[in-house]
Amino acid sequence: MKSGRVLDLGRGRREYGEVWELQKELVAARVNDSSPDTLILVEHEHVVTLGRRTSVENFRPQGVPVFNVERGGDATYHGPGQLVGYPILKLEDHDVHRYLRMLEEVLIRVTRSYGIESERKTGQTGVWAGEKKVASIGVAISNWVTYHGFALNVNPDLTYFRLIRPCGLDPSVITSMIELTGRPLPMEEVKARVIREFSRVFGMELAPAALEAEPGKIK
Repeated sequence: MKSGRVLDLGRGRREYGEVWELQKELVAARVNDSSPDTLILVEHEHVVTLGRRTSVENFRPQGVPVFNVERGGDATYHGPGQLVGYPILKLEDHDVHRYLRMLEEVLIRVTRSYGIESERKTGQTGVWAGEKKVASIGVAISNWVTYHGFALNVNPDLTYFRLIRPCGLDPSVITSMIELTGRPLPMEEVKARVIREFSRVFGMELAPAALEAEPGKIK
């Protein structure tokens, strides 16, 4: 089993910009092999990010910070109650399609562990429960190192998705784990299951890591 690390940015919410910069620092370090594969887990403050395929008609946020980013896909929303994962991995096989399916598999396993009948949907990257989307995926690759990643809707305020057409879809298709299960789900418990299933799917032993006082430094 390969070795990697998980960087859990804690129970507090993080601004998107600082975590985006951290991703880019870790990508550069992974490219030159001075850093191992890393899975970042975080909850963000309210933010809208625009992927490379975002069109004007899919974008109408008001009063929420907006970032144009490198990932594939369209507009999406991040915020409290949503677990976001940013895997910084070296893709040894250069197979992006396989990588996307592996991310989906992690999230399918996690959601099914709560009794949600989740699945893939042909032509729509992400994880679905029937006609409702519970998790989104959008990645970028630099020198065959991945960044950006996935967003699992645990218990977000779904009204924020009305600010945009999420992933080019009608906002009404977006759902959450709490909406599908009808019960509260502790974020820390969901996070632990994501770490467990990520480790299994990617065949990677994930050691816990933490940010040091100096920005961008990890121990």
